[in-house]
Formats: sequence, C-alpha cells, structure tokens
Amino acid sequence: MIRPTVSLVGSFRQHYPEVLKAARIFANAGMVVKSPPMSPITKRGQFVRFASDPPLSSDHAIQAATLEKIFSSDFVYVVNPGGYIGRTTAYELGRIHERGVAVFYAEPPEDLPIDVPEGTVVSPDDLVNAIGGTRPASVRRPRVAALPTADIVIFTIRSGRLHVLLIKRGTDPFRGKLALPGGFVRPGESLEDTAMRELKEETGLDASSIPLRQLHTYSHPQRDPRGRIVTTAFLAIAPNLPEVTGATDAYRADWIEIEESLWSRGGSLAFDHGLIMQNGLERARQLLERTTSAVDFCGKLFTISDLREVYEAVWDIKLNPQNFQRKVRKTTGFVVKTDKKRTSRPGAPAELFSRGPATFLYPPMMRPRRRGRTVPGGEGSEGESTSAATTGRVPGSGWKEDADKRVPR
Repeated sequence: MIRPTVSLVGSFRQHYPEVLKAARIFANAGMVVKSPPMSPITKRGQFVRFASDPPLSSDHAIQAATLEKIFSSDFVYVVNPGGYIGRTTAYELGRIHERGVAVFYAEPPEDLPIDVPEGTVVSPDDLVNAIGGTRPASVRRPRVAALPTADIVIFTIRSGRLHVLLIKRGTDPFRGKLALPGGFVRPGESLEDTAMRELKEETGLDASSIPLRQLHTYSHPQRDPRGRIVTTAFLAIAPNLPEVTGATDAYRADWIEIEESLWSRGGSLAFDHGLIMQNGLERARQLLERTTSAVDFCGKLFTISDLREVYEAVWDIKLNPQNFQRKVRKTTGFVVKTDKKRTSRPGAPAELFSRGPATFLYPPMMRPRRRGRTVPGGEGSEGESTSAATTGRVPGSGWKEDADKRVPR
C-alpha cells in the first residue's frame, strides 16, 4: 500500500522540539515525513538548515527544495504553538491552498489571511487516528474536499476570424502549455468574482464590462493532477478586444485563432481546457442561431455585412449576402436602422444599425448541419443559396515571431 506523505510547516528555530515530536508521531504511524528531515539544526541563518542538507547549498536552493517537498505531499501539518504563523509562512500557506493540498494545524492560527476549514485544527495523534489508526498498513490518505475554480472561454473576432483568449502557463502543472485563463476561488469570492479577477490578473482585460455566461461545471476526478478540483467555465463574447499581456502565473496571454487542432487528437491545451473550449464554441454557435448574441461581437454601430461576417466567422461558413440581409431585416427587433452611414470604405455608403430590443430570434437563424449543404441566408429554407464551406476548421493558428514580440497569427 502506498504510504501517505506529510510535510511540516512552522517556525523551526523557535519550535523545533514540537516539530521533531510531530515528525516522529507521523513516522511511527507509517507515513513518509518529507519536511523537515528528522535531524538537528546545524546552522542558523536566513533559512533553517538541517544536518542532512548539502553543506554548500544556498538558502534559496534549500527553500526551493523544501517548497517542492511541500507541494508534492499528500497533506501539510502546521506546527504553530500559540497559534503563531509568520507573514512569510502565511503567504506560502496561501500557495499551498491554491495547489489543492490539504492543510492541518496544531493550534488555531492567529490573524491568518486565508480560510481555516472546520476540522483542520487537530493534534498529530488525533490526525493519525482520524486517517486510519497508528498501524502503517492501515494509514489512508486524508479526504480532501473538492476545491472550486473558475475558467473563462472568451471569444472575439479579429480580421474576420474567430479568436479565443489563451494564456501560456508559467507554473506547473503543464508549465509552458496553452490554457484558458482562470484560477482558484478565494475566500469571500463568488465564481463570477473569481472569473473577472483572474481575467484581469492573467490578461490585463477589464472584465467588468464583459458579460459572462455560465457554460458548464467540469468535475471529472482526474481532470487536474493537483487533486480534486472542480471548475465552472464561463463564456464571454466581446467586440474589438485589445492586445493582452500575461501576469501572475501566466507567462504569456494572446488571442489565438480557433482551429480544430486545439482540441482534436488529445489536444494541445492544459487540463481539460480543449473540451471546455470546444463546448464554449458550440454554445456560441447555438446562441447565434436563436438569440441576438451575434451583436455582442459588433460595436455600437455596425452594418449588415459586419453582422454577416460574425456568423461566417463563428459558424465557419459562407452565407449568401442578399438572403442574409433579407432575413435580418425581416426579424423583428434584431437590429434598428439609424440615420447614419459608413463612408470610409470604397463603394456606396453602407447603412449603419444598432442593437434591437429583441433577445431571442424568431424564426431562428439555423446553421447547416452537414458539410457542403447549401445555406440560403442561414435559415435553412430552399431558394437562392451558396455552398457552405463547413469544414469545421479555420486555417491558421498558434504563435509566431513578429519582430521582438510574440503575437497570434
């Protein structure tokens, strides 16, 4: 049977006898004690050194190695006589919580800026008994409640192509892979609050003006290698969104053109984000059929051609311009004609429209369901038509070098 691993956290200089006592209790119960090694402190400095530490290792290297031990453990035990936890330790505990590692405390912490769930303040002996007794063969891994996260699928149209916002992860797991922006729910936050905060922190976008729709909750037990993590995905649609920048745990953030390779054949995205993005794309396509959500991709004023380009980009098809315009004009409340015209482009001035009062489309703008099907204005009726290029794929995607800046192509 695999033995659970435990890392100890606390003020080792001040409370080393208590640390050593807890380590011995866990070791005698058959657990693997990763931090600290059960040997006396041999040198005092900026970071605690133990006899088993390499003598020439830097404080930074020892600290980094200790954190890796902590993050790879089944649970963490905080040895804090009197409830004291230093500011630096509190910050690291916040990181531990975000990794989904179970944390237990010897005494109730004082002024700790993170949640301390009920039932996590226990003595080493009580914790050993709670997880399976004192015999090594019966020790079981502690049960950890699922941690909630929020992820965002945000679409915009750039140069007539549908793009999704992706980050390049700067931390493990999946360091260097593309992922949707998102993160763990903090104490006092709603899922929507978390989605907006993460979007701001990881991309620099102000999400307060971008409507979010709940897409789905994903809860497969193996979806995240860090543990039991359940995510709620949100869908956002917005026009003319600016360039973005990476921050926090996002090495880069960029608009990536949608293509099937992002989710097919195992996908190139971290976690199950390929599935989430594919579901978000299908939801966006459905919204364009039966609601006025296509206008969300447009500015305050737009032409019928602008609106048609939205449908063509999201559905990945070509529509007959005349039939599409007739369909839009006949749909009550879809768009409202203004007294303005666009004269900046060659040809006759184009009429400008604004969003209408309707929310749902009746009859709906149904998209084709089969490759090569004719598409008369998108409504699926017989009559004038063009051939639909329903390939399910938009050419071009990924990252390229442009001067000294990485940009999506």
